Amino acid sequence: MDLRLMGIDAPLFHTLQHIMDTAGDDSDKPVNAPSRNYVRDAKAMAATPANVKEYPNSYVFIVDMPGLKSGDIKVQVEEDNALLISGERKREEEKDGVKYIRMERRVGKFMRKFTLPENANIDAISAVCQDGVLTVTVEKLPPPEPKKPKTIEVKIA
Repeated sequence: MDLRLMGIDAPLFHTLQHIMDTAGDDSDKPVNAPSRNYVRDAKAMAATPANVKEYPNSYVFIVDMPGLKSGDIKVQVEEDNALLISGERKREEEKDGVKYIRMERRVGKFMRKFTLPENANIDAISAVCQDGVLTVTVEKLPPPEPKKPKTIEVKIA
């Protein structure tokens, strides 16, 4: 609604009109600003440390998961050959008469994503969580056999 059309023409009303005109304007928002999901996932990844080892026949991913049950952890392989370890640590239910004095243990979603090498066998992946440590083992594909030279018979004409 334009206040000038109603015959109101004062500096205060000009300011109000400008605020109303630009209230829905997102022009001050950066064009390439990260989405809320991206920021949440980035924080989850930064808060989930992991070790990665390479053995002659496998890759091993080790992630600390203290206090989590197997149902709280997901291990997936995405289409682009990426290993995704994710889940959620839930807050303990408060019991009657019990209150927290200090809460330092992290709760909420966690996630790590690793791009698997070309020689990773995505059909041979195992995941074991023992004593609060998740170990994901990805077997390597056997190296390709070297090509044998092809012998061509020479015919005499």
